[in-house]
Amino acid sequence: MADIDNRIAHVVYEDDKFGSVKIADDVIVCIAGLAATEVEGVSSMAGNITKDLIAKLGVKNMSRGVKLEMSEDEVSIELTIVVTYGYSIPEISAKVQDRVKSTVENMTGLHVTDVKITVAGVDTTKNR
Repeated sequence: MADIDNRIAHVVYEDDKFGSVKIADDVIVCIAGLAATEVEGVSSMAGNITKDLIAKLGVKNMSRGVKLEMSEDEVSIELTIVVTYGYSIPEISAKVQDRVKSTVENMTGLHVTDVKITVAGVDTTKNR
């Protein structure tokens, strides 16, 4: 419990009877990163943590390539991704934006104002 006190956390729910619910920035970053990598055509997040490596090692740190700006109950998300060669960058980016926005909103109750995508590279090692 003390660990979350040392991180930036945002109250997403308060109730006089039961107390409050806080979500740490790290949790929102992880949700956004995982949602982005679930989109077909996204090879990895910037920093080269691939879906295969995450699956094999059970790595849960998806903070590479994800930045947040928070204000009360709103969040702006910036993602840096690597796209698999052969996929349409505009189509993949739109799918990532939709997936990240809906996933973060559904899981946290926060309003996502925007999801900005930067494509840092194209992965030519994977085939479509």
